[in-house]
Amino acid sequence: MTVTFLSAREQLAMLRARRISPVELAEEHIRQIERWNTTLGAFIEFDADRVREQARRGARGPLAGLCLSSKATVPIAGYRCEIGSVLLRGEVASEDAEAVARIRSAGATLLGTTNCPEFLMAYETDNLLYGRTRNPWSLEHSAGGSSGGEAAAIAAGMAAGGLGSDSGGSVRVPAHFCGISALKPTPGRIPGRGHTPPCIGPFSILGAVGPMARTISDVALLFETIAAQDPLDPISPPLATREISIEQAKQVRIGWMEDDGIAPVTDETREAVRSAAKALEALGFRVEPFRPAALEEARQLWWKFFMQCGAMFYAPAIAGREEELSPIFREFLQLAEEAPPLTAAQLLDAWAQCDIVRGKLLEEMREYPLFLLPTCSVPAFRHGERAWQVEAQTVRYLDAMRYTQWFNLLAAPAAVVPVSQSHEGLPIGVQIAGRPFEDELVLKIAECVDRAFGYRPPPLLRSTSDNT
Repeated sequence: MTVTFLSAREQLAMLRARRISPVELAEEHIRQIERWNTTLGAFIEFDADRVREQARRGARGPLAGLCLSSKATVPIAGYRCEIGSVLLRGEVASEDAEAVARIRSAGATLLGTTNCPEFLMAYETDNLLYGRTRNPWSLEHSAGGSSGGEAAAIAAGMAAGGLGSDSGGSVRVPAHFCGISALKPTPGRIPGRGHTPPCIGPFSILGAVGPMARTISDVALLFETIAAQDPLDPISPPLATREISIEQAKQVRIGWMEDDGIAPVTDETREAVRSAAKALEALGFRVEPFRPAALEEARQLWWKFFMQCGAMFYAPAIAGREEELSPIFREFLQLAEEAPPLTAAQLLDAWAQCDIVRGKLLEEMREYPLFLLPTCSVPAFRHGERAWQVEAQTVRYLDAMRYTQWFNLLAAPAAVVPVSQSHEGLPIGVQIAGRPFEDELVLKIAECVDRAFGYRPPPLLRSTSDNT
């Protein structure tokens, strides 16, 4: 296996032992990007000379020499940050997002920025500026969204890891589709300052910048490196990262469910959740069936904030320029318009209900502070698909994604790790969620699941992952 498919921790060990230099590691990643990016459409801006210059300068820190990337909406200074929209064509970031600044100061080599759907409002990565991002497991299938470019780059060995963002599953669904790991942290644990668009209003609860990598251990490494209070971020808590031992984790009960009773999941998805539950039981964890009663209330509120408020946020920017919007963003607007615009009274009521429903979920999770469940009703779908027959029931596009949306409304941490594959050979990840601010506990359980199953290179790329 070539070095670019090794875990981030393994690559760092090689760098520290001087078995490879930062320049040599950068060159390996440059070759992988140049070989595969035209096919996959993961990176939207990549400059090999800028990468080489960083690597030659050298750096110190816990990530020194590690090659990382960032979703275009978590900006790197000097790189385009157009949110996938022709309305913002040519926009260039004047400074790093705070999370990017932290990985830079930790010594990482920044490779470039990755693709996203227009204005981030889709579970498929496609736009009129840079086109479609393809799944490394099957070019006919979506890499997910909105962090689909980031997931494809990492799965294909073009980056050791990187940063995405998540307001409704946007790091978790792409991780599930592409067979990698990701964490949507508690909002503010990793600062969102500098994200484009800003994580404000309801999106300060829904949204979070999240690390993505091939293993959850690498996700934890990125989290531990950059998670700290940002004094300029009003929702960033004054919390230090903490160590959770296996013994401590085993004291916490884990609830699990195969589906929510509304949107069915594929047989392979059910089996993946069962397999993860059995693996945890074999390690001595207490894993019991659990289905919170407040999930649908949480999902309805998420819809109001993400879909309806999201459309309201973008309305001034797109007014008079609707003909320039991508089909995928027009689709979002059409879905948002299925409900009439929110009145001021309805928005105020939704905001109050948000706290009430979050309280209900937290009360239910007192008995089961950790939650094991599907990431999505289906594995990666073919480009443009928007409904599926699952257990003789039609499951629509956004309903299939409901399994991630609850934890955005709850402002809670949730991780995804790859467990199995569908009959078509597409990855299936499972989700491990917890209560707000218990990110480290979620990561510890996810790491146990990941060790039992874990990342595999996509078949399309395996011929390039052998030693040459």
